Amino acid sequence: MEIVSDIWVNWFEGEENGYNVCEFYEWRKHDFIELLDQIPLIKVEKPLLDYIENDLQDLPQDLLKDIRNRSVICKNNQREIIEYCFIATDGERCIVADTLGYAIPVRKSRLIPRQESMIIQKAAKMTVENYPVSSMHFQKKEYHMLSLNPKWMIGLTRKERQLKQLLFMALDQLHSSGNVEEMRYWYTEWFPTKYATSRGMSFDEAWQELVTGMKHGWSEKHGDICERMIKGQSYFEKLWELEQGSKVQ
Repeated sequence: MEIVSDIWVNWFEGEENGYNVCEFYEWRKHDFIELLDQIPLIKVEKPLLDYIENDLQDLPQDLLKDIRNRSVICKNNQREIIEYCFIATDGERCIVADTLGYAIPVRKSRLIPRQESMIIQKAAKMTVENYPVSSMHFQKKEYHMLSLNPKWMIGLTRKERQLKQLLFMALDQLHSSGNVEEMRYWYTEWFPTKYATSRGMSFDEAWQELVTGMKHGWSEKHGDICERMIKGQSYFEKLWELEQGSKVQ
């Protein structure tokens, strides 16, 4: 373990999927960006790095013990200790995590390119720390409508990823309604040439084909369907508006 200084972080809170912990080129001026005066750096095995990056489960107790109270941030000219905050790297990539005093990586951040390069260089001379994690935690992760498979996000911008998640939140709500006519309506909106076919489809058949049709990529058609599907739902409309007005820093 090493202690590194003056590290810029952009915290993304409560994210269980690494694709939502945005790279530096997608940071926005209104993001939660901080400068950490010092923070411990640990080199770990790739499976543990994946676990930290792509999950919200308990971290190994030995890891927490090693990094406890070693991070410092300066606020209002006063140094404040951060209980469990660290940079983890496998020698090829890295992630910053802060548990906010808990045992799970509640907040996560990428690094700016210059500092990421510095961390990778340091890691080349470091030894891997062995932090055992129960094998049950390394079981294949299950994805669902509110936690989309990373394969569905490949090639998308931050805005597109956020809107795609919003679309699938709306789809999940549509599914919970159980309204077959509404399901057939949106099926036909996505597949306008299949109106006749939709008339004979069951709720589940229309649902499965709709999800399959929408899961890959992002297009104006996705955006149009999303905007219309969330109309009248204030929470979803607010999320939509936030993304429409967002700009990369």
